[in-house]
Amino acid sequence: MAGMYEAVNEVYKVLIPIHEANRDAKKLSTIHGKLQEAFSKIVHQSTGWERMFGTYFRVGFYGTKFGDLDEQEFVYKEPAITKLAEISHRLEGFYGERFGEDVLEVIKDSNPVDKCKLDPNKAYIQITYVEPYFDTYEMKDRITYFDKNYNLRRFMYCTPFTLDGRAHGELHEQFKRKTILTTSHAFPYIKTRINVIHKEEIILTPIEVAIEDMQKKTQELAFATHQDPADPKMLQMVLQGSVGTTVNQGPLEVAQVFLSEIPNDPKLFRHHNKLRLCFKDFTKRCEDALRKNKSLIGPDQKEYQRELERNYHRLKEALQPLINRKIPQLYKAVLPVTCHRWIFDLTLSATIRRV
Repeated sequence: MAGMYEAVNEVYKVLIPIHEANRDAKKLSTIHGKLQEAFSKIVHQSTGWERMFGTYFRVGFYGTKFGDLDEQEFVYKEPAITKLAEISHRLEGFYGERFGEDVLEVIKDSNPVDKCKLDPNKAYIQITYVEPYFDTYEMKDRITYFDKNYNLRRFMYCTPFTLDGRAHGELHEQFKRKTILTTSHAFPYIKTRINVIHKEEIILTPIEVAIEDMQKKTQELAFATHQDPADPKMLQMVLQGSVGTTVNQGPLEVAQVFLSEIPNDPKLFRHHNKLRLCFKDFTKRCEDALRKNKSLIGPDQKEYQRELERNYHRLKEALQPLINRKIPQLYKAVLPVTCHRWIFDLTLSATIRRV
């Protein structure tokens, strides 16, 4: 069943009415036995991570030597925990044999490919790790681990860049390009690769990149804190990455870069306020995580706990003036008080006249 126990029920929904109509008790007994087995396996898995459904890669083909595949992109489904180097080595070997190792070249980055800069006598492949992508509204229906790994048609990969052409820069220079791919069919499918039929790009500004990073850190803290059963090692690792004093480009630096001053551009007010609220949530999650860690550790880690708490209080004190600075323009009343009173008087007069 490839670990897709939830799909068993959908298949048997079609078969059960047929066997019921034929009064075939033996086959019905077998079916219900298999259903019980499938549901039992779902119940006895704590998180779903025991089932690794697959790893996905985007593969682009460039060059006339590929014929109809030239400039075509596909999403490949590989066995669980396949590394980028593994699929790259396999495809490089396969197409190297076909065209010659001196003709085939693998594009190492995930930047958009400019065909004008490619050698027309060579064949190029570009391989990028991608993850399933869901809109916010989809997440309410994709609750379980199975839901998030079944019926997948959209995938995403991110490319960091700066305006001067470098991949990475300072926090205030760091942009991010999100590329969302849509395939012609959904995974799992009878084929292990499906062609890409639509591509969409979203550019995140530096402050939007910072917001996304802080939201991710906060989610990691929340997950590690509420994990059942608790995992002290993971919790401490996430805590160290959040409040550790040696973290480069850590939360404090992000706040100092983006929250030290109110932006001049009114278009950035909402982003500034959103990042400020992200930091408030982040500090609350850090406090919850510290409290949880204190309940899990033994006597030998008391000093480590105290060090984490000291780092947290230093971080919180440094963040306070930054996250408490509100943008006045965002908190103006929609209508002045006198205007509210005038509307109230008009409404009251109209009501009295009707009476």
